[in-house]
Amino acid sequence: MDLAGSLRDRARPGEEVEVMLAEGRSTSVKVFAGSVESLTVAGGAGAGIRVLSGGRQGFAHCGSLELDVLEATLAEARDNAEFAEPDEWNGLAVPDGVTPVVVDSWNDAVVDTPTDRKVDLAVDLDRRVTSVDPRVTSARVTSYSDGWAVHALASTQGVEVSTRGASCGIGTQPLARAGDETQIGWGSDAAREPDALDVDRVVSEAVERATQLLGATKPQSSRRTILLEPRLAATLLSVVSGMLCGSRVVKGRSPFADRLGEQVASDLLTMTDDPTRIESLAAESHDGEGLACRSNPLITNGVLDRFLHDSYSGRRSGAASTGSAVRGTRSLPGVGAQLLVVKPGDRSFDELVASIDHGIYVTSFSGLHSGINATSGDFSVGAEGILIANGALSTPVREVTVASTIQRLLLDIVEVGGDFEWLNGGDGACSLVIADVAVSGT
Repeated sequence: MDLAGSLRDRARPGEEVEVMLAEGRSTSVKVFAGSVESLTVAGGAGAGIRVLSGGRQGFAHCGSLELDVLEATLAEARDNAEFAEPDEWNGLAVPDGVTPVVVDSWNDAVVDTPTDRKVDLAVDLDRRVTSVDPRVTSARVTSYSDGWAVHALASTQGVEVSTRGASCGIGTQPLARAGDETQIGWGSDAAREPDALDVDRVVSEAVERATQLLGATKPQSSRRTILLEPRLAATLLSVVSGMLCGSRVVKGRSPFADRLGEQVASDLLTMTDDPTRIESLAAESHDGEGLACRSNPLITNGVLDRFLHDSYSGRRSGAASTGSAVRGTRSLPGVGAQLLVVKPGDRSFDELVASIDHGIYVTSFSGLHSGINATSGDFSVGAEGILIANGALSTPVREVTVASTIQRLLLDIVEVGGDFEWLNGGDGACSLVIADVAVSGT
């Protein structure tokens, strides 16, 4: 923090200066056929500096914390500001009095665990995932990874924040074969320390996903109820949260831009962006501009509650920052959801399946980036999964297209599951049941 503060204090009269410094280290182990394919241990550091003057903003970054390099980066940011176009909404974040939640994301075990132990975790996972089912004879890749980082941010507006965090994860993609057919499964887990990783669950889920779609065929086109497990429900809702970012709203590029206070989803859906949930791996005390993170209700009982803002979009829209700036040292702040949390319902996943007569349990989406229009809300993506008939899982299907609009999918949610879980990426989600969706096959 002293280094960030010393650079900030070099601001000239009439300038606003913001300095963000970061340093970290990561380990990556990849295993194939029981042997280590690669082992990478890498460290790095960097800085991102903003200078604002007269509505003009300049930014520069570097990959070093050496003082002479930082001084040159500050000078470059200052030069860039001189050539920038003035924008009346430019400005650094101003502390708004919100008290930050204490989030301690550090764990010494990530740093102290010997590299040999990390390699053993990956090798053991690879061995176990290929010994459960004779149809699974290899894994495309099995991995262990971890990382730690420390950040410091100081600005002439009075922001002084330092944070640190560490986490680790394992993952595997087993291949299941039956005759000439091959299916790929996946399983993963993330935790604050290596000993907390649930290898048993990863093996079980990965093998099940690899084998459950063997023999899959194209279904007949029809309208069906779709069931999304928590992981895919979070994927869908993260698309929605992107449409609720102020940067899109102020440009008129969101289908929800003029709908604050309106019913935009089933009254069963309540979704919050809440990085203060310390149970999650994604919990944070401060956003990318150094403002305290806070709970931001996005959709409450189906009603659109608010949009997410950083300082720029908040000023431009006449609102205020919601503490939703996201960034790295190589980029300017932008707006983004940090930790989505869905309010759970009551029934288990099995009970949800039993409630569906004519449906499909979707196990994966494909083509999300090209199949969703974030401005209009049009939704047409590839999928695979298992048909549901008369309350029971039936036959596996693939080469399916699910088509609708984001707006319609939200309104047609008929149940939110009680199977809440914290996902590896940090979001907290439950299964969703969505009625009357066009499912195209043959």
